[in-house]
Amino acid sequence: MPRVFRLINRLNIGGPTYNAAILSKELAPRYDTLLVSGMIGPGEASSAHIVEALGLQPRLIPYMYREISPTRDWRGYRELSRVLREYQPQIVHTHAAKAGVRGRLAAFAHNVPVVVHTFHGHVFHSYFSPLKTQAFIRIERMLAGLSDAIIALSPLQAYELSEVFRIAPRNKIQIIPNGFDLTSFTMHTNAKRAAFRQKYGLTDDVVGVGIVGRLVPIKNHALFLEGFARMKRTATVPVRAFIIGDGELRTELEALCRQLGLSYDTGAGQSDIVFTSWIQDVSEPVAGLDIIALTSLNEGNPVSLVEAQAGARAVVSTDVGGVRDTVLPDRSGLVVPTQDSEALATALHRLVHQPELRLQMGETGQRFALQKFSWQRLVTDMDALYTRLLAAKNLKV
Repeated sequence: MPRVFRLINRLNIGGPTYNAAILSKELAPRYDTLLVSGMIGPGEASSAHIVEALGLQPRLIPYMYREISPTRDWRGYRELSRVLREYQPQIVHTHAAKAGVRGRLAAFAHNVPVVVHTFHGHVFHSYFSPLKTQAFIRIERMLAGLSDAIIALSPLQAYELSEVFRIAPRNKIQIIPNGFDLTSFTMHTNAKRAAFRQKYGLTDDVVGVGIVGRLVPIKNHALFLEGFARMKRTATVPVRAFIIGDGELRTELEALCRQLGLSYDTGAGQSDIVFTSWIQDVSEPVAGLDIIALTSLNEGNPVSLVEAQAGARAVVSTDVGGVRDTVLPDRSGLVVPTQDSEALATALHRLVHQPELRLQMGETGQRFALQKFSWQRLVTDMDALYTRLLAAKNLKV
Protein backbone atom coordinates (compact mmCIF):
# COMPACT_ATOMS: atom_id res chain seq x y z
CA MET A 1 0.00 0.00 0.00
CA PRO A 2 1.55 3.37 -1.03
CA ARG A 3 2.22 5.81 1.80
CA VAL A 4 1.18 9.45 1.39
CA PHE A 5 2.81 12.17 3.48
CA ARG A 6 0.19 14.95 3.41
CA LEU A 7 1.42 18.31 4.67
CA ILE A 8 -0.78 21.32 5.39
CA ASN A 9 0.27 24.77 6.60
CA ARG A 10 -1.89 24.70 9.71
CA LEU A 11 -5.29 23.56 10.91
CA ASN A 12 -7.12 26.87 10.65
CA ILE A 13 -10.58 27.51 9.23
CA GLY A 14 -10.53 27.27 5.44
CA GLY A 15 -10.56 25.08 2.38
CA PRO A 16 -7.15 23.42 2.80
CA THR A 17 -8.20 21.68 6.02
CA TYR A 18 -11.33 20.21 4.43
CA ASN A 19 -9.40 19.06 1.37
CA ALA A 20 -6.52 17.48 3.28
CA ALA A 21 -8.77 15.85 5.87
CA ILE A 22 -11.17 14.31 3.38
CA LEU A 23 -8.37 12.95 1.21
CA SER A 24 -6.56 11.52 4.24
CA LYS A 25 -9.70 9.74 5.39
CA GLU A 26 -11.38 8.65 2.20
CA LEU A 27 -8.37 7.48 0.15
CA ALA A 28 -7.95 4.64 2.64
CA PRO A 29 -7.50 1.70 2.35
CA ARG A 30 -5.82 2.17 -1.06
CA TYR A 31 -3.34 4.57 0.51
CA ASP A 32 -1.87 4.86 3.98
CA THR A 33 -1.78 8.57 4.84
CA LEU A 34 0.08 10.53 7.49
CA LEU A 35 -1.54 13.97 7.87
CA VAL A 36 1.03 16.49 9.07
CA SER A 37 0.31 20.08 10.06
CA GLY A 38 1.98 23.21 11.29
CA MET A 39 0.70 25.30 14.19
CA ILE A 40 -2.07 27.91 14.12
CA GLY A 41 -1.13 31.42 15.14
CA PRO A 42 -2.62 33.86 17.67
CA GLY A 43 -6.14 34.98 16.82
CA GLU A 44 -6.77 32.17 14.33
CA ALA A 45 -9.71 29.83 14.76
CA SER A 46 -8.79 26.16 14.88
CA SER A 47 -10.26 23.66 12.45
CA ALA A 48 -9.03 20.67 14.46
CA HIS A 49 -12.66 19.64 14.97
CA ILE A 50 -12.90 18.88 11.25
CA VAL A 51 -10.11 16.30 11.29
CA GLU A 52 -11.17 14.94 14.68
CA ALA A 53 -14.71 14.34 13.39
CA LEU A 54 -13.19 12.09 10.71
CA GLY A 55 -11.25 10.12 13.28
CA LEU A 56 -7.88 11.50 12.17
CA GLN A 57 -4.93 12.25 14.43
CA PRO A 58 -2.66 14.69 12.61
CA ARG A 59 1.02 14.95 13.44
CA LEU A 60 1.79 18.51 14.53
CA ILE A 61 5.15 20.04 13.72
CA PRO A 62 6.40 22.49 16.38
CA TYR A 63 8.02 25.69 15.08
CA MET A 64 6.04 25.49 11.83
CA TYR A 65 4.01 28.71 11.77
CA ARG A 66 2.67 30.95 9.03
CA GLU A 67 4.93 33.89 9.91
CA ILE A 68 8.47 33.87 8.56
CA SER A 69 11.16 33.37 11.20
CA PRO A 70 14.52 32.01 9.96
CA THR A 71 15.47 30.32 13.23
CA ARG A 72 12.04 28.84 13.88
CA ASP A 73 11.55 27.88 10.23
CA TRP A 74 14.84 25.97 10.20
CA ARG A 75 13.91 24.07 13.35
CA GLY A 76 10.50 23.28 11.85
CA TYR A 77 12.10 22.04 8.64
CA ARG A 78 14.45 19.75 10.56
CA GLU A 79 11.55 18.23 12.50
CA LEU A 80 9.54 17.85 9.31
CA SER A 81 12.47 16.09 7.64
CA ARG A 82 12.83 13.73 10.58
CA VAL A 83 9.16 12.68 10.43
CA LEU A 84 9.35 12.32 6.65
CA ARG A 85 12.46 10.15 6.91
CA GLU A 86 10.77 7.89 9.48
CA TYR A 87 7.58 7.50 7.44
CA GLN A 88 9.31 6.86 4.09
CA PRO A 89 6.40 7.77 1.82
CA GLN A 90 6.02 7.10 -1.88
CA ILE A 91 4.06 10.35 -2.27
CA VAL A 92 4.48 13.76 -0.66
CA HIS A 93 1.45 15.97 -1.21
CA THR A 94 1.67 19.54 0.08
CA HIS A 95 -1.22 21.96 0.52
CA ALA A 96 -0.81 25.77 0.32
CA ALA A 97 2.25 27.98 0.11
CA LYS A 98 4.44 27.51 3.16
CA ALA A 99 3.81 23.78 3.41
CA GLY A 100 4.64 23.63 -0.28
CA VAL A 101 8.05 25.17 0.25
CA ARG A 102 9.12 23.06 3.22
CA GLY A 103 7.49 19.84 2.09
CA ARG A 104 8.81 19.84 -1.44
CA LEU A 105 12.35 20.71 -0.36
CA ALA A 106 12.26 17.87 2.19
CA ALA A 107 10.82 15.47 -0.40
CA PHE A 108 13.62 16.35 -2.81
CA ALA A 109 16.25 15.95 -0.11
CA HIS A 110 14.96 12.48 0.76
CA ASN A 111 14.33 11.26 -2.82
CA VAL A 112 10.57 10.78 -2.47
CA PRO A 113 9.38 9.30 -5.80
CA VAL A 114 6.21 11.38 -6.31
CA VAL A 115 5.71 15.00 -5.27
CA VAL A 116 2.37 16.81 -5.63
CA HIS A 117 1.41 20.34 -4.61
CA THR A 118 -2.04 21.93 -4.40
CA PHE A 119 -2.45 25.68 -4.80
CA HIS A 120 -5.35 26.65 -2.53
CA GLY A 121 -5.30 30.08 -4.09
CA HIS A 122 -2.01 31.91 -4.57
CA VAL A 123 -0.13 34.94 -3.22
CA PHE A 124 0.91 36.45 -6.55
CA HIS A 125 -1.26 39.53 -6.23
CA SER A 126 -3.07 41.53 -3.51
CA TYR A 127 -0.96 40.16 -0.68
CA PHE A 128 2.56 41.62 -0.78
CA SER A 129 4.71 44.35 -2.32
CA PRO A 130 5.78 43.91 -5.99
CA LEU A 131 9.34 43.05 -4.91
CA LYS A 132 8.26 40.38 -2.44
CA THR A 133 5.69 39.03 -4.91
CA GLN A 134 8.39 38.55 -7.57
CA ALA A 135 10.51 36.68 -5.03
CA PHE A 136 7.62 34.31 -4.29
CA ILE A 137 7.04 33.75 -7.99
CA ARG A 138 10.69 32.78 -8.51
CA ILE A 139 10.55 30.41 -5.54
CA GLU A 140 7.37 28.75 -6.82
CA ARG A 141 8.87 28.30 -10.28
CA MET A 142 11.85 26.53 -8.73
CA LEU A 143 9.61 24.34 -6.57
CA ALA A 144 7.43 23.46 -9.56
CA GLY A 145 10.55 21.93 -11.07
CA LEU A 146 10.71 19.59 -8.05
CA SER A 147 7.03 18.61 -8.45
CA ASP A 148 5.54 15.82 -10.51
CA ALA A 149 2.14 17.51 -10.58
CA ILE A 150 0.66 20.89 -9.62
CA ILE A 151 -3.01 20.95 -8.70
CA ALA A 152 -5.15 23.98 -9.45
CA LEU A 153 -8.65 24.25 -8.03
CA SER A 154 -10.20 25.87 -11.09
CA PRO A 155 -9.57 26.44 -14.82
CA LEU A 156 -8.89 30.13 -14.21
CA GLN A 157 -6.33 29.33 -11.53
CA ALA A 158 -4.65 26.85 -13.90
CA TYR A 159 -4.50 29.56 -16.55
CA GLU A 160 -2.96 32.06 -14.14
CA LEU A 161 -0.37 29.58 -12.92
CA SER A 162 0.69 28.54 -16.42
CA GLU A 163 0.15 31.60 -18.63
CA VAL A 164 0.13 34.69 -16.38
CA PHE A 165 2.71 33.89 -13.71
CA ARG A 166 4.40 31.02 -15.59
CA ILE A 167 4.86 28.87 -12.51
CA ALA A 168 4.71 25.60 -14.43
CA PRO A 169 3.90 24.38 -17.94
CA ARG A 170 0.23 23.67 -18.52
CA ASN A 171 0.77 19.93 -18.98
CA LYS A 172 2.08 19.68 -15.40
CA ILE A 173 -1.02 21.36 -13.93
CA GLN A 174 -4.06 19.24 -13.08
CA ILE A 175 -7.44 20.83 -12.37
CA ILE A 176 -9.07 19.15 -9.38
CA PRO A 177 -11.72 21.32 -7.67
CA ASN A 178 -12.23 21.10 -3.94
CA GLY A 179 -14.62 18.55 -2.51
CA PHE A 180 -16.60 18.69 0.72
CA ASP A 181 -19.08 16.78 2.81
CA LEU A 182 -22.00 19.15 2.26
CA THR A 183 -24.62 17.02 4.00
CA SER A 184 -25.02 19.39 6.93
CA PHE A 185 -26.10 22.18 4.55
CA THR A 186 -29.02 20.14 3.24
CA MET A 187 -30.34 18.62 6.49
CA HIS A 188 -32.62 20.12 9.17
CA THR A 189 -32.44 23.50 7.46
CA ASN A 190 -35.79 24.74 8.78
CA ALA A 191 -34.80 24.02 12.38
CA LYS A 192 -31.39 25.62 11.89
CA ARG A 193 -32.94 28.69 10.30
CA ALA A 194 -35.39 29.09 13.15
CA ALA A 195 -32.65 28.67 15.77
CA PHE A 196 -30.31 31.20 14.17
CA ARG A 197 -33.00 33.82 13.60
CA GLN A 198 -34.35 33.43 17.11
CA LYS A 199 -30.85 33.80 18.60
CA TYR A 200 -30.20 37.05 16.76
CA GLY A 201 -33.71 38.46 16.83
CA LEU A 202 -34.39 38.20 13.11
CA THR A 203 -38.10 38.40 12.42
CA ASP A 204 -39.53 36.86 9.27
CA ASP A 205 -39.64 40.18 7.42
CA VAL A 206 -35.92 40.95 7.88
CA VAL A 207 -33.54 39.99 5.07
CA GLY A 208 -30.27 38.68 6.49
CA VAL A 209 -27.04 39.21 4.56
CA GLY A 210 -23.85 37.49 5.71
CA ILE A 211 -20.16 37.20 4.95
CA VAL A 212 -18.02 34.34 6.27
CA GLY A 213 -14.25 34.49 6.70
CA ARG A 214 -11.21 35.68 8.57
CA LEU A 215 -11.07 39.42 9.28
CA VAL A 216 -7.86 39.98 7.35
CA PRO A 217 -6.96 42.39 4.52
CA ILE A 218 -7.27 39.88 1.66
CA LYS A 219 -10.94 39.24 2.53
CA ASN A 220 -11.71 42.97 2.11
CA HIS A 221 -14.57 43.23 4.59
CA ALA A 222 -14.38 47.01 4.22
CA LEU A 223 -15.94 46.67 0.77
CA PHE A 224 -18.73 44.58 2.23
CA LEU A 225 -19.54 47.25 4.80
CA GLU A 226 -19.38 50.04 2.22
CA GLY A 227 -21.63 48.17 -0.20
CA PHE A 228 -24.08 47.23 2.53
CA ALA A 229 -24.26 50.84 3.77
CA ARG A 230 -25.00 52.07 0.23
CA MET A 231 -27.68 49.44 -0.26
CA LYS A 232 -29.33 50.03 3.10
CA ARG A 233 -29.85 53.73 2.38
CA THR A 234 -32.29 52.87 -0.42
CA ALA A 235 -33.70 49.57 0.87
CA THR A 236 -37.47 49.43 1.27
CA VAL A 237 -37.41 46.29 3.42
CA PRO A 238 -35.65 45.74 6.77
CA VAL A 239 -32.16 44.28 6.36
CA ARG A 240 -29.30 43.34 8.69
CA ALA A 241 -25.76 42.14 8.01
CA PHE A 242 -23.75 39.44 9.80
CA ILE A 243 -19.96 39.21 9.82
CA ILE A 244 -19.15 35.61 10.69
CA GLY A 245 -15.52 35.19 11.66
CA ASP A 246 -12.85 37.09 13.52
CA GLY A 247 -9.32 38.34 13.13
CA GLU A 248 -6.85 41.18 13.23
CA LEU A 249 -9.08 43.77 11.55
CA ARG A 250 -11.99 43.57 13.98
CA THR A 251 -11.26 46.95 15.61
CA GLU A 252 -10.74 48.66 12.24
CA LEU A 253 -13.99 47.28 10.88
CA GLU A 254 -15.89 48.47 13.92
CA ALA A 255 -14.40 51.93 13.36
CA LEU A 256 -15.51 51.79 9.72
CA CYS A 257 -19.05 50.95 10.85
CA ARG A 258 -19.09 54.12 12.92
CA GLN A 259 -17.73 56.12 9.99
CA LEU A 260 -20.44 54.75 7.70
CA GLY A 261 -23.19 55.40 10.23
CA LEU A 262 -23.87 51.70 10.80
CA SER A 263 -24.72 50.48 14.28
CA TYR A 264 -23.05 47.24 15.36
CA ASP A 265 -22.99 44.73 18.20
CA THR A 266 -22.43 41.03 18.82
CA GLY A 267 -26.07 40.07 18.47
CA ALA A 268 -27.64 41.33 21.66
CA GLY A 269 -29.61 44.14 20.00
CA GLN A 270 -31.10 45.07 16.64
CA SER A 271 -28.02 46.67 15.10
CA ASP A 272 -27.27 47.03 11.39
CA ILE A 273 -24.14 44.88 11.66
CA VAL A 274 -23.64 41.84 13.87
CA PHE A 275 -20.11 40.58 14.58
CA THR A 276 -20.76 36.96 15.53
CA SER A 277 -17.10 35.91 15.76
CA TRP A 278 -16.49 32.29 14.74
CA ILE A 279 -19.41 29.89 14.48
CA GLN A 280 -18.24 26.28 14.32
CA ASP A 281 -21.28 24.91 12.49
CA VAL A 282 -21.54 27.30 9.54
CA SER A 283 -24.59 25.45 8.21
CA GLU A 284 -26.71 27.23 10.85
CA PRO A 285 -26.01 30.81 9.74
CA VAL A 286 -26.23 29.74 6.09
CA ALA A 287 -29.72 28.40 6.81
CA GLY A 288 -30.64 31.45 8.87
CA LEU A 289 -29.53 34.09 6.37
CA ASP A 290 -30.90 34.90 2.93
CA ILE A 291 -27.84 36.10 1.00
CA ILE A 292 -24.16 35.22 1.40
CA ALA A 293 -21.53 37.65 0.13
CA LEU A 294 -17.82 37.45 -0.57
CA THR A 295 -15.69 40.56 -1.22
CA SER A 296 -12.16 39.14 -1.36
CA LEU A 297 -9.30 40.61 -3.38
CA ASN A 298 -8.08 37.12 -4.32
CA GLU A 299 -9.53 33.60 -3.97
CA GLY A 300 -8.89 30.10 -5.22
CA ASN A 301 -12.05 28.05 -4.72
CA PRO A 302 -13.87 29.94 -1.93
CA VAL A 303 -15.40 27.54 0.58
CA SER A 304 -18.00 30.01 1.82
CA LEU A 305 -19.57 30.25 -1.64
CA VAL A 306 -19.64 26.47 -2.06
CA GLU A 307 -21.31 26.07 1.34
CA ALA A 308 -23.77 28.89 0.68
CA GLN A 309 -24.90 27.31 -2.58
CA ALA A 310 -25.12 23.87 -0.98
CA GLY A 311 -27.45 25.50 1.55
CA ALA A 312 -29.59 26.90 -1.31
CA ARG A 313 -28.60 30.51 -0.71
CA ALA A 314 -28.10 33.14 -3.41
CA VAL A 315 -24.61 34.64 -3.38
CA VAL A 316 -22.95 37.92 -4.31
CA SER A 317 -19.20 37.95 -4.94
CA THR A 318 -16.39 40.03 -6.30
CA ASP A 319 -15.02 38.79 -9.62
CA VAL A 320 -11.67 37.44 -8.43
CA GLY A 321 -9.65 34.23 -8.72
CA GLY A 322 -11.72 31.10 -9.16
CA VAL A 323 -15.07 32.67 -8.28
CA ARG A 324 -16.53 32.23 -11.77
CA ASP A 325 -15.61 28.55 -11.56
CA THR A 326 -17.21 28.29 -8.11
CA VAL A 327 -20.57 29.92 -8.84
CA LEU A 328 -22.81 30.18 -11.88
CA PRO A 329 -22.90 33.93 -12.65
CA ASP A 330 -26.47 35.26 -12.97
CA ARG A 331 -27.80 31.78 -12.25
CA SER A 332 -26.71 30.94 -8.70
CA GLY A 333 -25.39 34.36 -7.79
CA LEU A 334 -24.28 37.80 -8.90
CA VAL A 335 -20.63 38.59 -9.65
CA VAL A 336 -19.44 42.20 -9.43
CA PRO A 337 -16.15 43.99 -10.14
CA THR A 338 -13.68 44.03 -7.29
CA GLN A 339 -13.34 47.23 -5.24
CA ASP A 340 -16.65 48.57 -6.63
CA SER A 341 -18.93 49.31 -3.68
CA GLU A 342 -21.63 50.78 -5.92
CA ALA A 343 -21.84 47.60 -8.02
CA LEU A 344 -21.90 45.52 -4.85
CA ALA A 345 -24.69 47.67 -3.41
CA THR A 346 -26.69 47.32 -6.62
CA ALA A 347 -26.36 43.53 -6.59
CA LEU A 348 -27.33 43.32 -2.92
CA HIS A 349 -30.28 45.66 -3.49
CA ARG A 350 -31.53 43.45 -6.31
CA LEU A 351 -31.44 40.27 -4.24
CA VAL A 352 -32.77 41.91 -1.07
CA HIS A 353 -35.89 43.08 -2.92
CA GLN A 354 -36.50 39.99 -5.09
CA PRO A 355 -37.23 36.95 -2.91
CA GLU A 356 -38.30 34.91 -5.93
CA LEU A 357 -34.92 35.48 -7.56
CA ARG A 358 -33.16 34.47 -4.34
CA LEU A 359 -35.16 31.25 -4.24
CA GLN A 360 -34.46 30.46 -7.89
CA MET A 361 -30.74 31.13 -7.55
CA GLY A 362 -30.58 29.11 -4.34
CA GLU A 363 -32.14 26.06 -5.95
CA THR A 364 -29.83 26.30 -8.98
CA GLY A 365 -26.78 26.78 -6.79
CA GLN A 366 -27.62 23.83 -4.61
CA ARG A 367 -27.84 21.44 -7.55
CA PHE A 368 -24.57 22.82 -8.93
CA ALA A 369 -22.62 22.67 -5.66
CA LEU A 370 -23.72 19.18 -4.69
CA GLN A 371 -22.74 17.85 -8.09
CA LYS A 372 -19.44 19.67 -8.66
CA PHE A 373 -17.99 19.89 -5.15
CA SER A 374 -18.77 16.49 -3.63
CA TRP A 375 -16.05 14.75 -1.64
CA GLN A 376 -16.61 11.58 -3.67
CA ARG A 377 -15.60 13.38 -6.88
CA LEU A 378 -12.51 14.85 -5.18
CA VAL A 379 -11.36 11.43 -3.96
CA THR A 380 -11.93 9.76 -7.34
CA ASP A 381 -9.99 12.48 -9.16
CA MET A 382 -7.07 12.34 -6.72
CA ASP A 383 -6.89 8.55 -6.78
CA ALA A 384 -6.67 8.65 -10.58
CA LEU A 385 -3.85 11.21 -10.43
CA TYR A 386 -1.87 9.28 -7.80
CA THR A 387 -2.27 6.04 -9.76
CA ARG A 388 -0.96 7.66 -12.93
CA LEU A 389 2.01 9.31 -11.21
CA LEU A 390 3.01 6.11 -9.40
CA ALA A 391 2.78 4.12 -12.61
CA ALA A 392 5.09 6.62 -14.31
CA LYS A 393 7.69 5.79 -11.61
CA ASN A 394 7.05 2.04 -11.98
CA LEU A 395 5.30 1.93 -8.61
CA LYS A 396 1.94 0.27 -8.02
CA VAL A 397 -1.07 1.13 -5.92
